[in-house]
Order: sequence, then C-alpha cells, then structure tokens
Amino acid sequence: MALLLKNQGALLILMFNIFLVFTGIGLVIPIMPKYMESLGITGGTIGLLVAAFSLTQLLFSPIAGRWADSFGRKKIIVIGLVVFAISEGMFGIANSPVLLFVSRLLGGISAALIMPAVMAYSADITTNEERAAGMGYITAAITTGFIIGPGIGGYIAEFGIRAPFYTAGIAGLIAACITLLILKESKPTEESLADSLSSEKQQSSLLSQLMYSYREPYFFSLIIVFVMSFGLANFETVFSLFVDHKFGFEPKDIAFIITFGSIAGAVVQLTAFSWIMNRFGEKRVISVCLLFAGLFIVLTLFVHGFWMIFAVTFIVFLAIDILRPAISTQMSMLAKDQQGYVAGLNSAFTSLGNIAGPIVAGFLFDIDINYPYGLACMILLICFVLSLGVKNRNVKNANAVSRQSSIHG
Repeated sequence: MALLLKNQGALLILMFNIFLVFTGIGLVIPIMPKYMESLGITGGTIGLLVAAFSLTQLLFSPIAGRWADSFGRKKIIVIGLVVFAISEGMFGIANSPVLLFVSRLLGGISAALIMPAVMAYSADITTNEERAAGMGYITAAITTGFIIGPGIGGYIAEFGIRAPFYTAGIAGLIAACITLLILKESKPTEESLADSLSSEKQQSSLLSQLMYSYREPYFFSLIIVFVMSFGLANFETVFSLFVDHKFGFEPKDIAFIITFGSIAGAVVQLTAFSWIMNRFGEKRVISVCLLFAGLFIVLTLFVHGFWMIFAVTFIVFLAIDILRPAISTQMSMLAKDQQGYVAGLNSAFTSLGNIAGPIVAGFLFDIDINYPYGLACMILLICFVLSLGVKNRNVKNANAVSRQSSIHG
C-alpha cells in the first residue's frame, strides 16, 4: 500500500488510467460477433483486424520507447490515450472494412505509445526491490479492466451495438485528462538511465534486433514466447465468435464467462502469484500453465452446455493470466544487465505471435469453427515440450555470458 501512495500516488494514477483504457478495450469483446454480422465481415477479416493492431504496435513500440525517454513519459501517455479514444470512436462509426482497419492501425499505435511509457514510468518510481510489485500492480489494473469491461459492454450493447465503442472512446479521453491534470512527470532513476543507454547502444533497429537475436543465450526462451503468443492468439481471437456460432451465446453470456475468468486471474496475480513463483520457480510454472492451457482449450471442442464451457474456459483464462507475467519474470531474470534490450525483444516476439496467430485463426474459422482451437492446442503442447528442455540451459548460458562479461570487463 505504501508503494501505491509513493510519489503523490503516481503508481495509483497510472493504474487507474490503464484500468480505464483496458476497460474500454474489454467493453467491445462480447459484442464483436453481432457487430461482425451487422457489417457482413468474415472471421478472416476479424483475424486481419486483430493482426493490424499488433503490427502497428510492433512497428511503433521501439520509436515510442525512445520518445518516452526523449520527451517524457507523461506526454507520450497522454498522446497515446487521445489516439486510443479516436480509434475507438472511429471503430464505432465505421460502416466499411477500410475504416475498421484504419481504426485498428491507430489502436496499435496508441498501445505502442501507452504501454512502454507506463512501464518506464513505473520503473522510474520504484526501486529494484519494488519493481516486481510495481509491475504486478500495473498488470493487475490491466486484468481488472478486462474483468469489468466485458461485463459492462454486454449491458451497454442493449442500448445499441455501437454504444460500447463510443463508451470506450470516452473512457480514453477521461484517462487522458486525469493524466494531463494530475500526474507529474517522472525522473528516471540511475538504473533506468543505465538501461536506457545500454538499450540505445544495442538497439540500432528492430530488424537488427530480430536478425541477431539467435546469438543470445535466451533465444530459445524468445522462441517459446513467439510460439506461446501464436497459440494464445488463436484461442483469444475467435473465442467470442466460437461460442456465438457453436452455442448461440448472447453478448451477456460471453461477458459473464470472460468476466469471471478474469476475476480469477486478477485475484491470483494480486495474492498468490509471488508465492507461486517463489515456491515452484518460473520454469515449472510456465510448463504447467502451457500444459493446462493446451489441454483445456481442446476440451472446449467436446463439452456442451453453458456451465461446462464456463468451467473449461475458466481454467484456460487462469492459466493464461499466470503464464504471461511468469514469462516476463523469467525473461527479466535472464536479461541480467540488458533489461531494456530483452524487454524489447520479448515485446517484439510477442507481437509477431499476435500478428500471425489471429490471421491463421480467422481464416481457419471460416473453414471450420473447430480448427483454430485444434491448432492452438497443438501449438501450446509443442511449446510445453520445448519449455521442458530449454529453460535450464538458457539460465546456465545467461550466467556463463554474465561471468565472461565480468571477467573481461
């Protein structure tokens, strides 16, 4: 609690703003199937829309990170929030695929502007000992936004299928005003400045990062990040479409499932995540979550009835909500003194998976609604097998590189 009130409640304000934004994003999730039908677009188009968001986020994230260092975290956060509001409003008024794609491209830019700046601000106002707790609070705010967003969206849709998009845009503007008027600009700590300088030396371009990432001791972990993101994106992209087409779920039903699955994830992240990681270690937690996510995704193809679907997807969402911060924690541990560099690579490989996954899932959905989940299961189980063999070696390699650097340094 003391951390939340530190620096005049800066972390609390960041949490509130991120919460508003992700509530806005969550608002639109339950109504996407009906919205898709009203515009006459296919699952393949939905997949391309999701991929367009991730593509611009990937391309703009390195630039946005440098802007946050050069112009200040606060300015970039405010600009990102305004762009988010515009993108959601544009999605609401769209009556053609072209406007939908423009909206999603802007949405990706807004995410690229907001997330690195928020994470950098959080790093600025926390010590090394407080860093994990600070990131945990931000992640919990994101998850809580997804908890409340779909539930509210399911009811707002009663006033019109486009109403959730307008509401999301208003939420973005409110968050921008709060940031502009209340949040003070942060001052990077010595550790943050050192990471920034190290990153500038090593990140000549996004393409060069990806090309030479195979040389790094944590390359196999990056491969797992990509494969995991690909498989999870398969599941998440078509979830609303799948339960709508196969079981005839209404927006309220979809909202209920997503809301309670997210509640479980938020509770675990806030109360038990640190204990789980300390008790079992990143390697074991990641492997178990991959296994459970893969197995329970394929179970959705065989169960029937609302409560069975609810139970199965509840486990999937819980596994995903534990898996994501566990991967980030492990990558941070392997990074040693390359925190900024590795965080950039982690984000890049995640985005690549988030680009490829929805495209494949969308077009598979148009062929057969069961195919995306079959592929997601197979990908996650392959990822589980990979996770059993490479992580210990990554840690050993990273430690060896660190020792060599200290000897030659």
